[in-house]
Amino acid sequence: MANLKSLAKDTAIYGLSSIVGRFLNYLLVPLYTAKMATDDYGIITNLYAYTALLLILLTYGMETTFFRYANKEGQDAQRVYSTTLISIGTTSVLFVALVFLFLRPLSGLLGYADHPQYVWVIFTTVAIDAFQCIPFAYLRQQKKALKFAALKLLFIVLNIALNLGYYVLMDGHDVGYAFYINLACTASITFCFWRELTGFRYTFDAALLRQMLGYAWPILILGIAGILNQTADKILFPYLYHGSDARDQLGIYGAASKIAMIMAMITQAFRYAYEPFVFGKAQERDNRETYAAAMKYFIIFTLLAFLVVVGYLDILKYIIGRSFWSGLRVVPIVMAAEIMMGVYFNLSFWYKLTDRTVWGAWFSGIGCAVLVLINVVFVPRYGYMACAWAGFAGYATAMTLSYFVGQHYYKISYPLRDIAIYTALALWMFLLMRYAGRHFELPTAGRIAFNTLCIAVFTAVIVKRDFPLHQLPVIGKHFK
Repeated sequence: MANLKSLAKDTAIYGLSSIVGRFLNYLLVPLYTAKMATDDYGIITNLYAYTALLLILLTYGMETTFFRYANKEGQDAQRVYSTTLISIGTTSVLFVALVFLFLRPLSGLLGYADHPQYVWVIFTTVAIDAFQCIPFAYLRQQKKALKFAALKLLFIVLNIALNLGYYVLMDGHDVGYAFYINLACTASITFCFWRELTGFRYTFDAALLRQMLGYAWPILILGIAGILNQTADKILFPYLYHGSDARDQLGIYGAASKIAMIMAMITQAFRYAYEPFVFGKAQERDNRETYAAAMKYFIIFTLLAFLVVVGYLDILKYIIGRSFWSGLRVVPIVMAAEIMMGVYFNLSFWYKLTDRTVWGAWFSGIGCAVLVLINVVFVPRYGYMACAWAGFAGYATAMTLSYFVGQHYYKISYPLRDIAIYTALALWMFLLMRYAGRHFELPTAGRIAFNTLCIAVFTAVIVKRDFPLHQLPVIGKHFK
């Protein structure tokens, strides 16, 4: 229980930075969708999909590998950190050099021959991001959650302030300035890592790096497959959709999906705390029971978040401009896919802890293949709705495979009955909300009131089964 409390504390700190940060970042969504046309927002959606993929390529699994080797018995954590920094720094610089060397053909290939500046700015930004991943990982490994959170929030505050200055005070409309501002803010944060980048002797251990790369390459493959599950639709859509309004449709889908990213905030916060926690507990006896309990509570709270978002979608839709509202129907699908992605991440530790990371590459690769196949077959006919369902199917495939194979190599007795009960109840509440919204002529306030009742029922079951009030501090004495 003490371990779970420690995990909860770190998750709360990382979650605060992630959730508050993402919430503040949401200010950019109504700003962009108000100041930009749907096709301009389609450019943002498309290019940022490329950056997500490139970030995986440029870190090539070394973030997770750093945690593994820094906590390995007999390894010098400082030597591991130094070697990782040098490796990632070198490849990031080489990447930027190649981008400038081949800028014209690269811009034409991506469909931005008239705006090559978009390409070099956004790709330079992601190279700096890749390098920063390692000092950020070092902060997590050193349990410096507060500094981690502060730097993440500082970036977002700077980014929002500069965006408001250009798009509001200067009444700008150029989509390119969103990329220039991102580059300036990202570069500025690097100087905040002065203590993490100085004050020690840099040591490059080639033999250690070879070992780390041997561990990392399957993580890279599964990372590529995993990020393609999130971004392949946004990368492929302009090539698959036959209409002349491809960028408009992509912009609508991208904006509506932002609402569903509330689930991504929760899973990201959990990941930041859970990864160093798991590797640090790898040698303890009760680790499997702890992992099982963590999975259960993760699912409970993500299902609750799902119901809250879909229940208050009549309010949350104002995050995006009215011209983007036609895409709101993808929100429940994308959120459900994000839940399965979070479950898959939880399941992934069996092959990371047993050094069988190649299995992760297989699972994510198969899931990605399912996603791409559905996109290729159905996007020409059904547009971005096919993208949403393809993500759902891809994550469901990877999650299912990881569970069944994992039970063979690293058996964990997950509380499947409890998980099934909560999942069925959440699905029932969701269907009730949808049925009432479609078949009863309720005003907006009436729909919100009914949805609130459904959410309250789900919350009451959670409290009754797993968080009885009489066990809570302070207020618990009133319920004995």
